[in-house]
Amino acid sequence: MKHQVITSLQDFRDRLQQNPDLYLLIYKKGSEQSDCALSNLEALEIDTDKPLFSVNVAEVGDVHPEYHITTAPVVIEFQSGKPGRQLKGCHQPGSLESFFKPATASAGSGNGKKQKQVIVYTTPTCSWCRTLKEYLKSHQIGFKEIDVTKDARAAEEMVRRSGQQGVPQSLIDGQVVVGFDRNRINALLGIS
Repeated sequence: MKHQVITSLQDFRDRLQQNPDLYLLIYKKGSEQSDCALSNLEALEIDTDKPLFSVNVAEVGDVHPEYHITTAPVVIEFQSGKPGRQLKGCHQPGSLESFFKPATASAGSGNGKKQKQVIVYTTPTCSWCRTLKEYLKSHQIGFKEIDVTKDARAAEEMVRRSGQQGVPQSLIDGQVVVGFDRNRINALLGIS
């Protein structure tokens, strides 16, 4: 994906005024995670209806504090000029594509609730993985499934993000859930 470089907070405010719906990558050049995130984003070949902007905190120090961002890298989706969903860390193409092109199904479909980005990391022999997938389907939650036995890079990314190898693991709007933690999943997805 192509991105346009932000040079100051005022520059970003001007761009946000012109494009109230956009993505912003906040990264720190020279950091392993940030360089990985930038490289994977640049290699991603998808079209979005929103432009992507980037700001290097090593050069521009006034943008991230404005949005209370304390870690880099992070991609923030802005809608109507307001920050929304975030994707923290370095992600492989499948996860990135899911963030920029989320599934269309949503919890409480038809009641105006915004779709959450949900990625479920599984293996074919995992019974809790099947339970989690059925639970999400029963609540009409759209999700992307990644079988970590077939995608070594996704498996490495999952372990790097959570520090754990066990599945299932879910990534719900950038928040990691290890195992089938029904209470946490319900809280993150707004399931009552």
